[in-house]
Amino acid sequence: MKTFNLKEIKSLTYQRPEIQKGYANQTLCVDITSADISIKPVSDQMKQIFVGGKGFDLWLLWHAVSGTTQWTDPENTICIASGPMGGTPSYPGSGKSIVTSLSPLTGSVIDSNVGGYFGPYLKFSGFDALEINGQASREVVVYIDGVSETVTIFEAGDLPEDAYETSSVLTQHFGNEKPRGISVVSTGPGAKNSLMGCLNVTWYDPKRKRARYKQAGRGGLGTVFAHKGIKAVVARWDTVSMNSNNPADKETLKVVAKSYSREIVELDPKQNEMAKIGTTHLVPIMNDFDLLPTNNFKFGQHKMASLIGKDVYKDFFDPGFDGCWMGCTVACSHGVKDFVPLTGPYKGVKVFVDGPEYETIAGCGSNLGIFDPFTIVEINFYCDAYGLDTISVGTTMAFAMECFEMGLINESHTGGLNLNFGNRDAALELLHQVARGKGFGMVLGQGVRQMKKLFTSEFGVDAQILEDIGMESKGLEFSEYMTKESLAQQGGYGMALKGPQHDEAWLIFLDMVHNYMPTFEQKAEALHWFPMFRTWFGLCGLCKLPWNDIVPEDNKDTEEPAKVIKHMTWYAQYFGAVTGRNVVPEDLITISEAVYNFQRIFNLKMGFGTRAQDTLPYRAMGPVTEEEYDSRQERYDSQLTEKHGIDIEGKSTAEKVAALRKLREEQYEKLKDAVYERRGWTQNGIPTVKTVKRLNIDFPAVLEILKKNGVTS
Repeated sequence: MKTFNLKEIKSLTYQRPEIQKGYANQTLCVDITSADISIKPVSDQMKQIFVGGKGFDLWLLWHAVSGTTQWTDPENTICIASGPMGGTPSYPGSGKSIVTSLSPLTGSVIDSNVGGYFGPYLKFSGFDALEINGQASREVVVYIDGVSETVTIFEAGDLPEDAYETSSVLTQHFGNEKPRGISVVSTGPGAKNSLMGCLNVTWYDPKRKRARYKQAGRGGLGTVFAHKGIKAVVARWDTVSMNSNNPADKETLKVVAKSYSREIVELDPKQNEMAKIGTTHLVPIMNDFDLLPTNNFKFGQHKMASLIGKDVYKDFFDPGFDGCWMGCTVACSHGVKDFVPLTGPYKGVKVFVDGPEYETIAGCGSNLGIFDPFTIVEINFYCDAYGLDTISVGTTMAFAMECFEMGLINESHTGGLNLNFGNRDAALELLHQVARGKGFGMVLGQGVRQMKKLFTSEFGVDAQILEDIGMESKGLEFSEYMTKESLAQQGGYGMALKGPQHDEAWLIFLDMVHNYMPTFEQKAEALHWFPMFRTWFGLCGLCKLPWNDIVPEDNKDTEEPAKVIKHMTWYAQYFGAVTGRNVVPEDLITISEAVYNFQRIFNLKMGFGTRAQDTLPYRAMGPVTEEEYDSRQERYDSQLTEKHGIDIEGKSTAEKVAALRKLREEQYEKLKDAVYERRGWTQNGIPTVKTVKRLNIDFPAVLEILKKNGVTS
């Protein structure tokens, strides 16, 4: 183990409260500028309205920043919280944390959910949420020891540079021969040198005797972490049981947890085999339905997709029952053992790789025109080691590759790199450059939005084509679903509060594979209901996968199969059993509405949050190039003639592209009108006073922001 030094700067001894109905009823605030450690109470109103998790994060961040705060300012706070149900063993998917801050990529609020043990360990140590503000003059480690009831800020000297080694040595150092009691949050050198840094959150795998990883990837949270000078945050806890949350009704909790776990064990092998192959089961499904992003979202399928599909990773993954939280029967957190990278600082060294999951396979595989699973695993490994978000890396690199192939940029701009689609060597070299902040990697690490500005101002590229093919919205790179034919997912991306991430409204599968929402009205309703329910998981400390990735065998025969009502009922029972709040499934939507609308107003506070920001690059709606149109000519010709009644006789492909574009852009604007109305927003996309009063978030500061934006009723 590498020698390193931790010099104590400040320590606080506290009395750990007993958890009551899922809450510690206090939060921890660490100011690393002044080395001040303080504890704040959690009010009943805070629990009632904001529940926990992302709700608590937003409330703490709201009070920490002003409307002019930049992500680089010391007052920008990074918040981490679980939720009242977070940390329940045996109930599937109950180990999530939510990380929230102001984003380097978007300039506004970003949140990212992550597995691993940190959120539950933080809560059981006595804190419902952690907020870290300020900026250290030297790298620091924050250590929250719930066993000894101390919080300590250390000056960190000589810790390893990358996330794998940092987590390993800190797990051993603080583990006291019980490494499973340690969870580490860290990032790597890529976060320092880019705007797309991710956070790695660990849990200890006793079978493999190593710290394993999940990522809070989106929006540059690792970059905020690194900019503040935080090397790591570590939580230590001991035993976890069904009593740890001190639930209001333990017997009901045991019954519903047992029922859900039993169902997953029985049905997962018949449905998606997530306990064996994780989310890789999505690759062939997306490819079959023309939804697998290929060559910068230009196409939706490829004849070589089977080379990076589930059957390949079934053989790659090290066998074992791998859950990122105790007792989760979905157990989808797989990894590759004894992988040997061919490039970079670990060249020729056997390593363990956590993943890949679907998003990484699609983003760093098919979307780059790369159909070599070994290259994808290597990119996955180095993104984690460097602290980089695989989604932003993949989507940004795909954009650069298309610009290169179109002749918009060339080797004089890329430092000699040939960025044709499929060039695995160039992709890996570019990734290493991003981590070092060198060469063209320094450009790529700024993300698609900044690259578009640079290519226009410095290279003289036409801004419109960059807007059309640059797959970002609100400054955040798209996650990996091809949405040209899914109006519902277009809305799910374009109207998402933080930018195009599928965790808010993952409707692509329900819309395109199951066809559960064929009408315009059903799509608009789905864009109200699904974001609200998916928000609820982030308030409570839960993973969404168990809800609708594994479904009851009779679900298709129910009145609303997309909602999986049986599971919703179980979640309502689970919520009541822990918190003592008696609810029915419909109440969960109302609970989430309050936080969802508050976050929209938070965006407004930061200078965003209106219709003008709910935009999409046209490629998300339809074919930008004639090549794209020709690849689906029969489909598009049929839509123009049969659906829209347009006579295409004698029209050139360019004319048909333009005609289809006009229709699809009008359709998207119509969708925004319908969704805004359903959500109780103005046609400018702002919650009305009536809406915020109904949801009990009509705080004076909220009403003042609405008034400044012309909303008074």
